[in-house]
This record gives sequence, structure tokens and C-alpha cells, in this order.
Amino acid sequence: MASATSRDVLGRGLRVLGRAIREQPRIFAVAVAGSVLFGLMVIASAYVVGAVVGKVVVPAVARGSVTGGALALAAAALFGISVLRVVGIFGRRLGAGYMQYRLQAAYRRRVTRRYLDLPLAWHHRNATGTLLSNANSDVEAAWYPIAPLPFAVGTLVMLVGAVVSLFLTDWALALVGLAVFPALFALNVVYSRRMAPRQARAQRLRAEVSGIAHESFDGALVVKTMGREAQETARFAARAGDLRDALISVGKLRGVFDPMLETLPSLGTLAVLVVGAVRLRQGAITVTELVSVAFLFTVLAFPVRAIGWVLAELPRSVAGWDRVRRVLDATGEMPYGEVTLDPATPAPATLAFDDVHFGYEPAEAHLPGAQVLGEVTFTVPAGKTVALVGPTGAGKSTITSLAVRLVDPDSGTVTLDGVDVRELTAASLASTVALVAQVPFVFDDTVRANISLDRPGIGDEEVWAALRLAEADGFVAALPEGLDTMVGERGTSLSGGQRQRLTLARALAGRPRLLVLDDATSAVDPRVEAAILAGLRAPADRPSFGPERRQAARKPNHGRGAPASILVVAYRRATIALADEVIYVEHGRVVARGTHTDLLATVPGYADLVTAYEQAEHERDQNRTYDEVTQLTSGLEVEVDR
Repeated sequence: MASATSRDVLGRGLRVLGRAIREQPRIFAVAVAGSVLFGLMVIASAYVVGAVVGKVVVPAVARGSVTGGALALAAAALFGISVLRVVGIFGRRLGAGYMQYRLQAAYRRRVTRRYLDLPLAWHHRNATGTLLSNANSDVEAAWYPIAPLPFAVGTLVMLVGAVVSLFLTDWALALVGLAVFPALFALNVVYSRRMAPRQARAQRLRAEVSGIAHESFDGALVVKTMGREAQETARFAARAGDLRDALISVGKLRGVFDPMLETLPSLGTLAVLVVGAVRLRQGAITVTELVSVAFLFTVLAFPVRAIGWVLAELPRSVAGWDRVRRVLDATGEMPYGEVTLDPATPAPATLAFDDVHFGYEPAEAHLPGAQVLGEVTFTVPAGKTVALVGPTGAGKSTITSLAVRLVDPDSGTVTLDGVDVRELTAASLASTVALVAQVPFVFDDTVRANISLDRPGIGDEEVWAALRLAEADGFVAALPEGLDTMVGERGTSLSGGQRQRLTLARALAGRPRLLVLDDATSAVDPRVEAAILAGLRAPADRPSFGPERRQAARKPNHGRGAPASILVVAYRRATIALADEVIYVEHGRVVARGTHTDLLATVPGYADLVTAYEQAEHERDQNRTYDEVTQLTSGLEVEVDR
């Protein structure tokens, strides 16, 4: 992709504008019609003013009086032209604004849809702040010249009309116009080429500043707890300083060229007066013609600037468009198939991995990718619970991503009920399988909205049923507004365990036939975790804690009739023991499979891992008990002293 610093920036910028015109031809036509009307009225006003001065004002000064009819006619002509100019301005501005904002909205949607189509590996290679900048400031920059574009097109028509009228008036005055207008255009071209690299750098730095800010905000907890405020502030300040310097560089260049662009039409007006005075003395032109031409140059000074505005914004537009097109042209999308699983089937789904290999793409193209999984083969039978166990970095989370098709395998197949997940429609896949990730995400919305996500068929009864299965109905009922309680950005008003249970309830509300839990209950008490998994395997009727709790009312259970198949990434022995089968993975490969008891007795690595985790939990519980006893003893000693 060519850089915006190339000498072709003008041509590339005009091609971007051409794309905009092709996408919104009718709105552009309305805006240009208004601009052309305005331009023609500007020329007409110059000649009307000249006629008023030459035929009304000068004779009136010579006679010492003026007739009412002449004044009324002059006023009517000027008023009529003013009305038409207002109509032209209204059409031009309304059309240009509507076109600009319509294009920005359309391309923000296109960029966002493209983000959703691109695979997870592509997102891993691009910073979140950069993606936000692409969808916001880059789209805005790409279509920023649309606002003055119709004005500039109308101005070109006006310039052609002005030059023709100048030749019809006097050839000498026309030569002045032919000298001024090309010089103005050439100055704008030089300006745009000088501005191109500065605008491109400023646009890139905007994305970098956005990325650092987003990363700092997203990691606010780490920054605060690790005492990194000063370092993060310095990191942000350094990039913000670079952006400031880049924008100052842009401003300096504008400071040099803007006065030149402003002065050139004024110099043209002065030249017209000098040449016109000579021609008037020679008798080649009349006072009316001289006033008309001088006034024409005066009123042309502002509209001609519209061409400069467009040309000045073209470098920024090209830089923004290049960044937007990088997203729109990105490859690696994951197209869905056309196979639909029967949505009315209540039976749990069967998940199968067959000789699956997978490696993440490198962050930089010249570096080799990392092979994460190899020869992974296992099955989650319908209605069964399979625990996925392995040390950190063994590939467990990657397996869960493949199970719900966040990524596709390099080779091998992942099937649901015997159908390759790549052949399923998006709707069928979403209704069949649900993932609850390691890190819970809660929207800044109500509890109800977080669980239902506006999905059809999920009312309050289904929401409460999902909350019961997730062991979350109790704390939700205790919230000030129940289901209507706002939970704050990322669920800041909730504990880690509460957030995990809400995200679990969100997945359960859709009644998936396969539930994938990626260490999704790590923040809850082991007893609660065991209750959740037991409820998922065989949901029993339990009382609800809905809005009627104060009246001790109870609701019947409207949960799933049959338990879903479950693939759970687990560490705790109590959780693993609930599984029908355990898959033990190391270094991206399935090392052993069987029951928890069998693996504990036959696989040393598995036994060491489970025992080590259990020992760590035991020591943590002992320390917590010791602290509680110490606090209690201290309290008793204080009471005795009193």
C-alpha cells in the first residue's frame, strides 16, 4: 500500500472522494445543485451590484437625487438574489452534512461487521485501541472532505462562469483572472503534498495514543495495585507529546499557507482595480463593468477557499482511508456453512475432536507461528460431563475456543452431532453451544439485560431459571432492584464469583445443548461450584428468589428438562470427580483419558497436578482459619481488658 506521503496523494484523495460520490449519488447531486445555485447567484450579484452602482448610484450622485422606482427595482433584484443564495446554501450544507454523516455511519458499521467476521487470531495481532481508532477517528478522517466537497464543485462551476463573464466583459481583466485562479489551485496542490506526511503521522499517533489509553484503563486494577501510575502516566505522556508535536507541525504548515491562500484572491482584486482603472481611462470598459469585476473578485475570495479546504483535507482523508481499508481488506474471515441442526431437539449434543492440529498465527509475518495443539482426539458424549485437565499452557483454553468455533483447526475436524462446525450456520452454532470463558465479562446494564441479551423467548421466568442453575438467584434477589439493578461497567458492583455466576446464567438462559466451561467457576466457593455442576447434570426443582421474595412467594422451576453435555476445564478434585470422563493434556496433546480414579492411579503427571492444587487449597484454607481464630482471640482479649 502506497504511503500518503507519495506525490500521488492528490489522485488517491480524489479517488476516495469518487467512491463517496458513487455511494451517495442522489444526496451529492442535491448538495451540488445547491452549491451551483449559490455560485451562479454570486456571479449574478456581482453584476447586479455593478448595475446598481453604474446605473443608479452614479446618476443619482450626478443629479443629486434618485427616483423611487430605481431604488425599488435595485432592492428587489438584490433581495431576489439573496433569497436564491440562501436556498443554495441550505441545499448545499444540508446535502453535504447528510452525505458526510451517512458515509461515516455506514463505514463504522462495515468496519464493525468486519471485526466480527475476522478470526480471533487477527484480533490478537491488533491492539484494541487501534481497532477503536479505525472505527472512529479513521472513518471520520476518511470522509471529512465530504463537507466542503459540494461547495468546491459548485465553486469550480462558478469559476468557469466567472472566467467566461470576464472574457465577455474585457480580455485584459480576464487575463488577470486566468493568472489568479491557476496560481491559487497550484498553491493548494503544493500545500496538500506538504501536508500529506504530517497528517499521516498524526493519524497514526492518534491510534497509538488511543491504544495506550485503552490499555491503561482496561488494566486499571493492575496499575493501581502494582503502583505503576507514574510509569503509565509517563508512557501515555510520551505518546501524547508526540501527537501534540505532530498536530503542531500540521498547524505550523497551515499557518504558512493559509495567509497565502487568503491573500492571493485579494491581490487579484487589487490587480483588477489597477488594470480596470487603466482600461476605464482608455474607454474600453464602463464604471458598471469595473465595479462588477472588482466585486466579483471580492466575493470569489471566500468560495475559492472551499477548493483549498478539500485539497488541504485530502492527505488526512487518504491516511484515514488507508487505515480503514486495511481492516476492510483483511483476510482470514471464518465463513459459516448452510447446515442447520434441529433447534427443537431437546437432546444434548455430541462434541468430537478428530486429529485436530492448531497453531496461532505470529504477531509479525516474518516470525514462525507457535504450534499449540497436535493430534487431539476425544469425544464428549451426549449428556455426559468431560473434564479437561492439564498444566498451564497445555492448550485447554484453545480446545474450548475450537469447540465453540472461535478459531478453526489447521487440520482435523471438530464436529457437533457428526456435523463439522464449519458447515453449520451461525445461528445454529450459537443456539447449540455456549461458552463461559475464564474471565467473565458483564455489560454496564441491568442484571436482566446481561442475561437475556434481548434474545427472543427469554423472559423473566427463563432468567430466574438460569440464575437458579447458576446458584445466583439468591444474591440477585438481594440486590436493591433485583433484575433491574445496574451492575456497573464490567460488573464493578459485583464480586468475582458473582460475575462468574451471572455469565454462567447468561449461557444457560439460551438452553444450549453443549456447555463449555473454561475454568468458569474458579472464583466461587468449592461448595457452590459443586452445587452448580450437580445442578447442570440433573437440574432439580428448587425455590426461586424472584421479586416476590419479600412475600415469601415461590416460583416453579422452568429450567431445561434434560441436562446438556458439558466440557469443563477443571482443577479442583471435587469438580473433576463429578465428570464422567477426564481428558488429561500436556504440551497440546492428549496424554491420557479415563475416570478420575484411574488417572490418579496410573498417570503420575495427573496425580501430581491434582494433588498440588488440592494441597495449595488446603494450605490456603488453613491460613484463613488461622487468621479467623487469631482475630477472634484478639477480640476476646480486648473484651477481657475492658
